[in-house]
Amino acid sequence: MTQSAEKTTRESITWIKSWTPHLFSFRITRPKAFRFTAGQFARLGVEKADGGLVWRAYSMVSNSYDEFLEFYSIVVPQGEFTSELSRLRVGDRILIEKQNHGFLTLDRFSAARDLWLLSTGTGIAPFLSILGEPSVWSEYQKIILVHSVRQSDELAYRDTIDALPMHPLFGEFANKLIYIPVITREKLPGVLSERITQLITSGALERAAKTVFDLDNSRIMLCGNPEMVDDTRKLLKTKGFQTSRQSRPGQIAVENYW
Repeated sequence: MTQSAEKTTRESITWIKSWTPHLFSFRITRPKAFRFTAGQFARLGVEKADGGLVWRAYSMVSNSYDEFLEFYSIVVPQGEFTSELSRLRVGDRILIEKQNHGFLTLDRFSAARDLWLLSTGTGIAPFLSILGEPSVWSEYQKIILVHSVRQSDELAYRDTIDALPMHPLFGEFANKLIYIPVITREKLPGVLSERITQLITSGALERAAKTVFDLDNSRIMLCGNPEMVDDTRKLLKTKGFQTSRQSRPGQIAVENYW
């Protein structure tokens, strides 16, 4: 057995959903031995036309207890990976590493009252997985999900978010969720339209959530484009928030797979 075969399995694509011409979700069969914690990511591999392999990291959208693995992707023009991925169809095969990755998980934090999930674009993926975990609804009194996109049609997974109150495991607690969509290139009545950092600086995000950022009571997760993650972390640091580490618990958790 080759080293590659020891580290990976070849799975089938079972479902594809297009949200926009450049955004889509897909599901693959789940390897029997693959385990992950909500918020983590997997490394996926696709074969190129020349026979080579290209790998990228994708956060799981699916819940840790689902029988499938679901991912959310953007098509990058001329992108080496997503160009190949977007051409695949149901029944096609894709590689996945057997090892899970990532530290954007709830166990990064000590107990607190509020959980802020700040995302841009496809960065909402790990937060949807986290929202599917019953433990998050018992651990926090408020959960604020912020999803910033450019156009309104990019607000994917609204049906999933709207269906949370009907979930058989934790639906009765779903009123803890405060969902705040942000659309930066359209002006819609009652919808925030500035960058996340601007919304924090002006206080508009706190007003929309009716919740303040507080060192003792707030835990903050960031996922999205690297510029947003870096700028938001720096801004929060000026307010006293620190990135959580094993040796030093803090209030911020980020993902670093770009």
